[in-house]
Amino acid sequence: MNDDSIDRRTFLKGSALATAGLSVVPRHVLGGPGYQAPSDTLNIAGIGVGGRGAGNMNALTSENIVAVCDIDFDRVDQKLRNDEGNVADGFKALHQAYEQAERYADYRVMFDEMGDEIDGIVISTPDHLHAVAAKQAMEMGMHVYVEKPLTRTIREARTLLQTADETDVVTQMGNQGHTHPDGRRAIEWVWDGAIGPVHEIHAWTDRPMSWWPQGVSRPDDSMSAPSDIEWDLFLGPAPDVPYHEAYHPFRWRGWLDYGTGALGDMGAHLIDHAYWALDLGYPTEVWSSSSPFGMEGDTPVSWPAATTTQYEFGRGGRDPVRLMWYDGGLLPPRPRALPNDVPLVRDTDTSPPPSWGGTVWVGENGILMHDTYGQNPRLYPQELEQEYSDAPRQIPRIDASHQMNWANACKGMAEPSCPFEYAVPLTETMLLGVVALQAGTPLRYDGHSMSIPNAPDAEQYLRREYRDGWTL
Repeated sequence: MNDDSIDRRTFLKGSALATAGLSVVPRHVLGGPGYQAPSDTLNIAGIGVGGRGAGNMNALTSENIVAVCDIDFDRVDQKLRNDEGNVADGFKALHQAYEQAERYADYRVMFDEMGDEIDGIVISTPDHLHAVAAKQAMEMGMHVYVEKPLTRTIREARTLLQTADETDVVTQMGNQGHTHPDGRRAIEWVWDGAIGPVHEIHAWTDRPMSWWPQGVSRPDDSMSAPSDIEWDLFLGPAPDVPYHEAYHPFRWRGWLDYGTGALGDMGAHLIDHAYWALDLGYPTEVWSSSSPFGMEGDTPVSWPAATTTQYEFGRGGRDPVRLMWYDGGLLPPRPRALPNDVPLVRDTDTSPPPSWGGTVWVGENGILMHDTYGQNPRLYPQELEQEYSDAPRQIPRIDASHQMNWANACKGMAEPSCPFEYAVPLTETMLLGVVALQAGTPLRYDGHSMSIPNAPDAEQYLRREYRDGWTL
């Protein structure tokens, strides 16, 4: 065979399909587009490789990082260095990988030039870029790891689910708590009846508060984009607005054009395990209340500084469940079963700025509490922990990071922990709270038709407009 006659991924995919023609072999053994022998490493590329992206890529340095894409490589380099300006100990392997990888500002150019060489892509951009990049990557046969929230809108989430099904690639959403053993143990306690039937969930986070501003207007002053920032590529499908440091770096989460606020940011962690354990499905009714949006004239431009959202899950005739969300420093009522000397808020991050958040499941016989990522689960009354210490293990444990679980799945060595078939309905549930916030009215959602029969005008918030050159 001429080496130039067929690209690496096509050959590997064809080999797997040929094998499948000889015998019935599970797809997770054969892989799919981009499959390699388990002894091989994956060719990985990243889009958005500073900030959270650096954390994701750092977990994958055992693989072959062939390309990195970012609109601000100066910030990427800063992320990898300590206060003295030297490469931080925890990032030395990643720094070396980044130095050796091809660099791009525009992921579309990277795909054009290196698409045949990339087996898997890690997308850690602002929310508004997730869908357009992930869809193109999947259509090119790449496995995809996409940070949470999976998408900026519900229509985008559905589109990614359909594309993943059509392309048969390995997918993963980046809510790492889904892989953590603590959250799996908490679910097993509930399944074993530790707190009895659960009818109510409360989840809360301090964000935004000191993390990024919300409820603010657009800046009045003007700024020129630094020469090292590709501002037009940051905007991507979002409306064209002048550069300002109010948007980048990181403050983008608070703006409607780019982020989904605290619920989109932290909901994938805080409601994940309850959504999983109770098989909640689509909510039947959602409503939100908040402090004011940040406005530009009559147009909302930044998410409110604090919100509450209530979800009702009918659960197809099973016992209904109510889920309450609080952010911006708001907290739920203190559960009666919580001992007086136990704080509702735990400091779970000792580095500045302080962070706190948690979830409480209210059952008929007691309560379960855990921290943001499903960690540190505890039962009250406390004697329940001893009583259910031998609850049977019902969920497999994953001996790898969330990112490496995805990489191993790409190589046919594992099943992905949080594939799009689970991540999409979870994302839709989170984003329905955001839709209700924008609509300003209770919503009765029909998940099958993706419609809102009681408030059709609110359906405009299920999708978005795309700037020329950036379509889904």
